[in-house]
Amino acid sequence: MASNKTSGAAALRYATALVDIASDSGKIDAVEKDLNDFEAMLATSDDLWNMVRSPLISRQDKQEAVQAIAKKAKFQDITSNFLALLAQNRRLSMVVAIMNSARMDISRRRGEIKANVQSAFALSPAQEKALQESLTKAMGQTVAVNVQVQEDLIGGMVVTVGSQMIDDSVKRKLERLKIAMKSRANTNVATDEKAAG
Repeated sequence: MASNKTSGAAALRYATALVDIASDSGKIDAVEKDLNDFEAMLATSDDLWNMVRSPLISRQDKQEAVQAIAKKAKFQDITSNFLALLAQNRRLSMVVAIMNSARMDISRRRGEIKANVQSAFALSPAQEKALQESLTKAMGQTVAVNVQVQEDLIGGMVVTVGSQMIDDSVKRKLERLKIAMKSRANTNVATDEKAAG
């Protein structure tokens, strides 16, 4: 448990340092885009994910690999240097936790509130923008949307903003229907028994 707390605190420290530098340089939006792009790369490349996590790959090799990726993806120097620093300090395996902390810090500094959206399918940029705008309007405050695909929802989505949850998934609707049918069946059984008695 202590090691989880320690790694969480370290992730927060690295994230805060990155956001401070990005903010001071006036490049917070560009760095945020780099982080989103790097996370998308991790999600789609097993090789990259394994390289980031592997304790068998040397610091030097990891550093060179992330710098090459950053150069090819045209990341900001801040992002490239930051990823290299993580590799040098043997913290690259924490990069996902660090990126999540950094995004939360960026949202907080902008005065945004975070909405976690679980969707049965990937949203197009236009759909994500429309969702973000409607949530912003509903909450009366800027809402930053974080969308994750969860196919077992079958259709629809689950939106969580703070302590509020809107579950408009097909899975949940089917569960409600099942409960309603079960209670109706129980009522019918009770009615039949009453009639028989």
